[in-house]
Amino acid sequence: MDIHTMPGHLIRRLNQISVALFMDRMAQAGLNLTPVQYAALCAIRNHPGIDQATVAGLVAYDRATLGKVIDRLDTRGLVRRTTSRSDRRAKTLTLTAEGAQLVADARPEVEALQSDILAGLDAEETETFVALLKKVTMAGNENSRAPQKAPAPRPTRLRS
Repeated sequence: MDIHTMPGHLIRRLNQISVALFMDRMAQAGLNLTPVQYAALCAIRNHPGIDQATVAGLVAYDRATLGKVIDRLDTRGLVRRTTSRSDRRAKTLTLTAEGAQLVADARPEVEALQSDILAGLDAEETETFVALLKKVTMAGNENSRAPQKAPAPRPTRLRS
């Protein structure tokens, strides 16, 4: 069997292409950001006060590696870590003003490069490809060393 017809090989190649396009676009925009950093910042923006382990689950990255990503974001002043009120061992994460601005600056660039990643597909093919990619990814999610996980629902506080 020719490796150039194997889904695993083609997915790996598309990932290489995707990362290269992302890094080129960020460099052109003068933004210092990797795809994983962008994903982590978006997860924190969408879930302020989230803990690091939950961020890892949301972006489907192993905890140890994501911990190093968060360390770099913290060192750069893009995220703020505070001790969790409910678990003194855990740290909660929020974006700093600089982190929020970086996400806002990067977002149009990230949105624009999506069509570059899928160059050669028309709009209908893109929609079909993305739907199939979601289906295959979720079908194999539990086989991953870092499966994607939804955040636990936050408890609602009753007002008196």
